Amino acid sequence: MSAKPIARYFPILQWGKAYDRQALGGDLMAAMIVTIMLIPQSLAYALLAGLPPEAGLYASIAPIILYAIFGTSRALAVGPVAVISLMTAATIGTIAEQGSMGYGVAALTLAGLSGLILLGMGVFRLGFLANFLSHPVIAGFIAASGILIATSQIRHLLGVSAGGNTLPEMLASLARAVPATNAVTLVLGVLATGFLFWVRRGMKPLLRRIGFGARFADMLTKAGPVLAVVATTLAVWGLGLDAKGVKIVGLVPQGMPPLTLPSFAPELIGALLVPALLISIIGFVESISVAQTLAAKKRQRIDPDQELIGLGAANIGAALTGGFPVTGGFARSVVNFDAGAETAAAGAFTAVGLAIAALLLTPLIHFLPTATLAATIIVAVLSLVDFSILRRSWGYSKPDFVAVAATILVTLGMGVEAGISAGVVASVGLHLFHTSRPHVAEVGLVPGTQHFRNFRRHAVLTDPRLLSLRIDESLYFANARFLEDTIHDRLAVQGEIRDVVLMCSAVNEIDLSALESLEAINTRLGEIGVRLHLSEVKGPVMDRLKATDFLAALTGRVFLSQWDAWQALTAAPALPAREA
Repeated sequence: MSAKPIARYFPILQWGKAYDRQALGGDLMAAMIVTIMLIPQSLAYALLAGLPPEAGLYASIAPIILYAIFGTSRALAVGPVAVISLMTAATIGTIAEQGSMGYGVAALTLAGLSGLILLGMGVFRLGFLANFLSHPVIAGFIAASGILIATSQIRHLLGVSAGGNTLPEMLASLARAVPATNAVTLVLGVLATGFLFWVRRGMKPLLRRIGFGARFADMLTKAGPVLAVVATTLAVWGLGLDAKGVKIVGLVPQGMPPLTLPSFAPELIGALLVPALLISIIGFVESISVAQTLAAKKRQRIDPDQELIGLGAANIGAALTGGFPVTGGFARSVVNFDAGAETAAAGAFTAVGLAIAALLLTPLIHFLPTATLAATIIVAVLSLVDFSILRRSWGYSKPDFVAVAATILVTLGMGVEAGISAGVVASVGLHLFHTSRPHVAEVGLVPGTQHFRNFRRHAVLTDPRLLSLRIDESLYFANARFLEDTIHDRLAVQGEIRDVVLMCSAVNEIDLSALESLEAINTRLGEIGVRLHLSEVKGPVMDRLKATDFLAALTGRVFLSQWDAWQALTAAPALPAREA
């Protein structure tokens, strides 16, 4: 195997050759900031997934290192994220009881399956499958998931037991549990939430006014969640609030991530396969969007298929080290980028920092209240809730609005799996709807030029004996019959037509169903004395047509340009311009 294919599958070999002291300094600074940010965030997302807090740390160590080896983004920070953690909890909650050994094994298996799916998609270059989820639908799903996640954490702020996988279920469960609210937990949770919101918006300006430099003020702001963790942990320990009903993290195993194995039971794999596929697609879409955005700022290149391999390796690493499904997170990746990360080594250094935390610092979080972790999640996910996509889609495209609204409503009303499934169906359905009724324009000659435009929009020259139709879409099984109906409807209105020209400048492909429709159109037109012609057929399309009998049976000709067709088929002089 040559060096080039090896470098393709191991991007570390590309940036590693040019690694220098400047890159090391930027990576170490970024790693320090991201590590501080990830410690409380990892614990919180493990809580969201229904797993012990240490699982969040474990899921942020080996996966980051593996992504640094196989991934192509130099700024993407891989680990647990809110939406994937919620999907993990929703999936496993129907299979095993939270806190049981079966629950943890199911999480490992889900991560392993997701890793294998992503790895397979990368090896076979199937990254395009993610395109079946439109960005408006993804935006709607993430916004709805943010609402679900925030709502699911209210129980920890109240100190009550509540459940549910949908918004109505959660609200009903919370309403029943409100009388049992623990006042101390509520005060602690509200204070932590308020402080974290202030950190995001008010801490940096305050530090700047006091006289701190921009970079140092930014670092302290990023460390805000850690301050909340330290303050509330000390409060619980010093005041003995755990004895007053405040739920705490408790004993967290001290040590490096364990070596684990997912389950190979066919029943469990069968139950997790579809959710793993959905988690893989959502995780990939979120990750690749962040990676490409950050890479563009430094004119770097992202390979989507190699990203699949990197994320696949990260998830397999999570399955083998006590974690759960992971992907590239938006917030931490932006922090990593802004903090000066030059290469993927910043992620590896972050993993080292988290490993040190898992090895030495876990006893310090024994008294950490779960209300603080819930506050961390709520503040983080509410930034994902942006319903402006509804206004934008309503103003631009009503079908897109319907798809986004359906995704949001189904996600809130039926859960995340149903929501993303609805999003996939809506995205594919919208594509089929748009392309099954392609825009077909009747065109004429713009006076004094060789250009042809839609007669409904421009004053053009036309000939009543010539019908020129520009097809603004590739022809395939879903729209082939529509073209037949369009031509026949037009002939019924204008009986003097003797030639029909299909202007194919926008046709990139003609599948077998469309070819059969063209053959049927050619035959039927020939029976009534009308010739069928083609113009401006693209090379690849013509190559495929030449391999069939269609051109030999064509009653008309194939013209290089629409102008050639106009000259050959119209009477001179041209008729007066037809008004738009």
